[in-house]
Amino acid sequence: MTLLLDVRSVSVAYGKVAAVHDVSLCVEEGKIVTVIGPNGAGKTTLLGAVMGLLPARGEIDYLGQPLRPLTVEQRVARGLVLVPEKRELFASMTVADNLALGAFARRGANDAAATLEAVYERFPRLQERRSQLAGTLSGGERQMLALGRALMAKPRLLLLDEPSLGLAPLIVRDILAIVSSLRASGVSVLLIEQNARAALAIADYGYVLETGELALKGPSEELAANPSVSATYLGLGAGVNP
Repeated sequence: MTLLLDVRSVSVAYGKVAAVHDVSLCVEEGKIVTVIGPNGAGKTTLLGAVMGLLPARGEIDYLGQPLRPLTVEQRVARGLVLVPEKRELFASMTVADNLALGAFARRGANDAAATLEAVYERFPRLQERRSQLAGTLSGGERQMLALGRALMAKPRLLLLDEPSLGLAPLIVRDILAIVSSLRASGVSVLLIEQNARAALAIADYGYVLETGELALKGPSEELAANPSVSATYLGLGAGVNP
């Protein structure tokens, strides 16, 4: 199995405050890996370090090569794509224009039209709304657009930050079902998610991050069955099996 992402002893600080300390994790091709934990645990900071948005100590390799020398655009061009927590859409631009911007790092590629068609097939609602301004979409539609824009870059590894944030439970189910389906299409996922139950249900492997440090790791089924994880993150009292 190809190792896509290899994070080794990474630490990130804001001034003198350590947000992430000595974290190591990896993502293999064809897998969904999740990092769960409470607010303020350092999950989003970790993704920022991987994308090159934040300075970090430690080593981060992608496809066996160090990421440190690469700009954010170069990382995107190599198939490492982030869907940020706040989605960061261009509210005054149409759905179609937001999607077109997702292919920016692939400018000159001759298959952009086919990629757009595939995105519309996966998200029929976006095709219906293609002439609508992004700022007028519902929360679920905005998340679909953020995912669709990322897929326009043809990612090999998708970094997905809190896709369920602010969404109704039924919409969360639909969004995470879409994320799960990406695995079959050749897109691996590093999923940051506060909704531990939903994340572990679709992931192959998981890490628990607490106050910037790894507390637990293992196959998702094992983490879901762990009494500590159940009591703290799944809303199940200690000693109660999920």
